[in-house]
This record gives sequence, C-alpha cells and structure tokens, in this order.
Amino acid sequence: MDLGIKGKTALVLASSRGLGQAMAHSLAREGVQVAVTGRNAEGLAQTVKMIESVGGKALALNWDLADLNAIDGHVQTIENQLGPVDILINNTGGPPPTPASGQDPQLWQKSFQEMVLSLMKITDRVLPGMRERRWGRIITSTTSGAIVPIRNLAISNTLRAALLGWSKTCLLYTSDAAD
Repeated sequence: MDLGIKGKTALVLASSRGLGQAMAHSLAREGVQVAVTGRNAEGLAQTVKMIESVGGKALALNWDLADLNAIDGHVQTIENQLGPVDILINNTGGPPPTPASGQDPQLWQKSFQEMVLSLMKITDRVLPGMRERRWGRIITSTTSGAIVPIRNLAISNTLRAALLGWSKTCLLYTSDAAD
C-alpha cells in the first residue's frame, strides 16, 4: 500500500517494543525515515534492525519522556540527522496498575509529566514546522480505557482521557492548515 509518505521523517515515541515498534516498522516499510525513542537500548537496537531490514533509515534516541529538558535537544538531533519531523507518533508506556484511590500524588505527577506534558511539549516543538511546511501528521495513541475505564488502571485511564481531549482540541487549532 502506498500512503504517499515516502521520504518523510517520523518521530515515534516509545518505540523500543510493542505498538510503538510496530508503528515505526510500518512507517519504514512506507519509505519514511524514522527516529525511534525509548529507555531500553536493546529494544531500540532491535527496532533499528527491523527498520533497516526493509531498507529504511533509523535514528535511535535513548529518551526518557519524563525529562522535559531533553526535548529540544532530541528534536534538534532528529532535524540535524533526518530533517524536520513530518509525522509525530505520540505514544507512551503506561503507569503501574492502580486503583482509583490511595495513590501517592507524586506518582500522579510523574505519570502526568511522562504521559501527557511531555507529549504536549514535543508537539509544541514540531508543530510550527509542520504548519510552515503546510504538511504534517500527529497521531496520539491512547487506549480504550480513555473512553470506558479499565479496572485497576485509574492513572492510565485518567491521563489517556486527558490526551484524547487535548488531541481533539489540537485538531480545532490545526485543521485550517490541512491540505
């Protein structure tokens, strides 16, 4: 299938395994250069190998999404080595299973920073270039728990619902720039 994205550059967050890895591999099969991120060096190496096995170009970045100060430097590295980000896949791992009450506020804060605030800041960093080029795609991966809560995943359900609302709001401010 030709999605018309050959030659574009993608940033796929949390792509050392699972859904992020699969999305990175699929983009590479479409001829997209892919920056892959994660905290697991072995998993990132495997993702790079998968991308290269289909003739793709990959850049692996050891990136902890909780570190908001690292965002500008990582995006600059991508821009220097692959070009501007055309496709952003906002994807994160999840917090530990948690009931609806009794959680330490610090766990909520850390999870919010890693799962929501980091994605907002990364999007803020790449969106102006997409608008300037009048081409860009932002996909934010959440879970069905954002709509129908899943038992014992209170933090995940809450934060992914926040991402869903934020993503819909972003659309209101970006749809005028769509092709």
